[in-house]
Amino acid sequence: MSGIAGIIHFDGAPVAPGLVEKMTKAMAYRGPDGINHWVKGAVALGQCMLRTTPESLEETQPLTNEDQSLVLVMDGRVDNWDELRKELLGRGVVLRNRSDAELVLRAFESWGQECLRHIDGDFALVIWDARRQMAFCARDRMGNKPFNYHWNGKTLAFASELHAILAMPWVKQELNEGIVADYLNQNWLSRDETPWNGISRLVAAHWMEIAHEGVRSGEYWQPELHSPLRYPVDDEYVEHYRALFADTVRRMSRSQQKLAIEVSGGLDSSAIFSVAAKLRRDQHFLAPDLAGYTLAFDDDPDANDLEYARAVREHVGIPVHEVNPRKRPLSWYQDRARIYREFPGYPNGVMGADIRELAREQGCRALLVGVGGDEWLGGDLTYYAEELALGQWRNVYGFLKTDCREVGTLRACWRLARYGVVPLLPNCAKDIVRKALAIHRRHTTDFEGWLSPQFHQIASQRMRKPAVSFDGARFGRAGQRRQYWILHGPYSALAREMEERLAANLGMELRRPFWNTAMVQFAFSIPERFRRLGGEDRVLHRRAMQGLLPTLVLDRKIKADFMIAFRRHAEDMKLAMAVETVQQQRRMWVLPELMQRTYTEFGDKSFEGVPEWLVWSLFGCSALAAGSDS
Repeated sequence: MSGIAGIIHFDGAPVAPGLVEKMTKAMAYRGPDGINHWVKGAVALGQCMLRTTPESLEETQPLTNEDQSLVLVMDGRVDNWDELRKELLGRGVVLRNRSDAELVLRAFESWGQECLRHIDGDFALVIWDARRQMAFCARDRMGNKPFNYHWNGKTLAFASELHAILAMPWVKQELNEGIVADYLNQNWLSRDETPWNGISRLVAAHWMEIAHEGVRSGEYWQPELHSPLRYPVDDEYVEHYRALFADTVRRMSRSQQKLAIEVSGGLDSSAIFSVAAKLRRDQHFLAPDLAGYTLAFDDDPDANDLEYARAVREHVGIPVHEVNPRKRPLSWYQDRARIYREFPGYPNGVMGADIRELAREQGCRALLVGVGGDEWLGGDLTYYAEELALGQWRNVYGFLKTDCREVGTLRACWRLARYGVVPLLPNCAKDIVRKALAIHRRHTTDFEGWLSPQFHQIASQRMRKPAVSFDGARFGRAGQRRQYWILHGPYSALAREMEERLAANLGMELRRPFWNTAMVQFAFSIPERFRRLGGEDRVLHRRAMQGLLPTLVLDRKIKADFMIAFRRHAEDMKLAMAVETVQQQRRMWVLPELMQRTYTEFGDKSFEGVPEWLVWSLFGCSALAAGSDS
């Protein structure tokens, strides 16, 4: 933990002195506990160390085996630490220390590429195999740790951060207009591209082997789609989920210092905090202490969750620090884009930086967040189709009665037809319905209208290739299609990478219990009715948290509106976007008259946030493009 970099020349040329050091220096903030390198001829590896677990105190990277035939650099954490250690010891493996890196290196020695099936956690890693003259690269199942690389056929350069790769003299800084079009069109279509041509991201749950002969890659994990979890009574689902959730939080609580937990006041982060507090009382917590943190929007009641966060604090009996989010000037975002060569983020994501800063100042190095609760605990109305397919007529009748009571008979019957009958139609019939719905959605949410002809063409070409391919996926139930899209969604992956990068910049490691493999597999395995039933969302989660969360939070139906984070910038943004040089510079991207209208509407609540997202995307891409070769 928490940053890696490296250069490997497969033509045998020695790595020039100081190059890998230049990469690690560019992301020195990822290594407050030291930066180390391993250089031998054509291979140079570097690691920036942030020690977050007790075992990491014994860790030194780059890590070699006894004869230096294998060298590992890893940004990561092994959450099945106990199981993997016992498994290796049972095979007669000699472990030199208790570090996660030692476990991973020995796992590769024992199983080769198959080691990934034995490792659960968040990681990005490279192992140089000197005997085979091969670099083995891998990324965790959820993509919680970043991995960027540049391959030109003879040299591999990789790093946790893009700007470290762009610092290499042979890497051209050429803007990827396709990614710019995605941002401006609010339609993200790629999981492996970056804003720079020639630099790629290793996709989550994938491995890659690079040797003199070229590149081999593959996917090592997909959720099981035909392993349904079936219990005779609902209470058994509740108990299963409660135990799984508690075990996930326990595993992620492994920390050598006080563990920070974000407590927004919503169901997800509040549940993590409450379960962590119970684990601590029961002496199963793997950190010396914990602390809660929440944002205080005193100037906007729509965004202020303090009532709920305080209720959790009183229920649990552990302090929750209230943090007033600062408004960062536009120059702050421009500087981030210039320095780190990434899209600088959106204000509703950046506002969490104040929690990370305070937690770090108070001695925390790891932070648990509730990201993923919306995706994996919430659901849709496809519970109709699932119960119809199983012949559970009594359940379907009960659903219909509930919906009739909540939304009226006509609307309830439409739900039964749309989410019950249509998903069970033959594929040819479903394709017709999907096309009709796609046309409707495109009509109502089409952002392409403001793009210039050139970028409209780029966006249209990219949309011909679907963001998520369902080829080969054979779903076991109707609700899995939505979940499959969530798991492979490009924007979700991008948003988590932006969040990780901001936290790492502040010396914090993010941990996401809801984006854990076991939690995601559980979501794929249970009936949809446990996520959504009528007007109630997070059905199973609410039942499992009875007694652990205050009633005020358990019964909560609304979410905070964080568009205030955008609207605080309304006047500054209008001034910035009105500058003639900016308009001229971006005339090739968007139509000037529509750009003018859109930033005029910035901050107007009647437009439901659309201008804010569009204008901020244009602003961020403009900041990113400044100084590029193109």
